[in-house]
Amino acid sequence: MTLKQQLTEDMKASMRSGDKHRLGVIRLMLAAIKQREVDERIELDDVQVLATLEKMLKQRRDSVSQFDAANRGDLSAIERAEMAVIETYLPSKLDDAEIDALITAAIAETGAGSARDMGKVVAAVREKAAGRADMAVVSGKIKARLAGG
Repeated sequence: MTLKQQLTEDMKASMRSGDKHRLGVIRLMLAAIKQREVDERIELDDVQVLATLEKMLKQRRDSVSQFDAANRGDLSAIERAEMAVIETYLPSKLDDAEIDALITAAIAETGAGSARDMGKVVAAVREKAAGRADMAVVSGKIKARLAGG
């Protein structure tokens, strides 16, 4: 079952159970997926659906930080609740050791030796860590590793 199909089935289950919050968030996810499909005139596969969900998660993280800065805990709580539902559809996150192993493998695979090769390494890691690691953190680790090596 694809991720889109899973979302549709979960939407139906939420309707039956009367879980209005979860239903609303799932509808938002499906709408974002459909919008991207219409805009790009393609059928999204699971990797592209994950990318769409990650983008939604990032938007909510940004909103939470802005709401917290403005002392709007009520709005921040809503965003955090939506993030919790979205995160249930993302794969489990990689820990630091797994990220370091991926970076080491990518450096060896691409033959990177300096900071100039960072783009190649980031691309190689992004392929394997899609949806499972914060790429800003990964990029920082890659930069530090290439600068030191």
